[in-house]
Amino acid sequence: MKTKQQLVCEFRRAAILDAARSVFARRGFDCGIMDEIAKEAGIAKGTIYLYFPSKNDIFQAVLKHDMKAVQKSTLERIDAAMGLKEKIRAFALARIENADAQKEFFQIMDSEQKNLSMTRSQYREFLRDPVLRLAAALEEAARRGEIRRVPAEKIAWFIADMTRGTIQRRLMGHGDTLPRDTDLLLDFIWSSLAVRPA
Repeated sequence: MKTKQQLVCEFRRAAILDAARSVFARRGFDCGIMDEIAKEAGIAKGTIYLYFPSKNDIFQAVLKHDMKAVQKSTLERIDAAMGLKEKIRAFALARIENADAQKEFFQIMDSEQKNLSMTRSQYREFLRDPVLRLAAALEEAARRGEIRRVPAEKIAWFIADMTRGTIQRRLMGHGDTLPRDTDLLLDFIWSSLAVRPA
């Protein structure tokens, strides 16, 4: 059972992260100031520093929180999908829809200073469980003869990378509708997995 103080701390931390996400999305990292985050969170500016020593720490906390949420959503959607093709679609859609919903925040992550973006190891760690879940589905589909035999984990990482590429194109304004981009990605992946005639 959590104490009242623990609940208040969790509530304030969540309020700061929500406010920061909104301010960063609206104003960018450099122009998103602590006063504005505090005002939007409904707390005193000094209170923010009890939870986060700097604006960069807040940004990293928002990023980590959001990555955990999309990881959880991706795993749930993969597990709920029936068949490999739908599991691949679920994996891609969970990530693309999240990026679309938080477009401004993702643009900051992709375009601002290097210390604001995810490191390669953070990216791999965030995607590890969904990729391994996808790899297991690839192995099972190959066993059933639904697809040709492939190095499942490597292909699952390729799918993750192609999904990231689709997200980046959409963030730069070069995407199509969500269904068209997803179908194009899925069709390309599926055709590369097809059983080849003897």
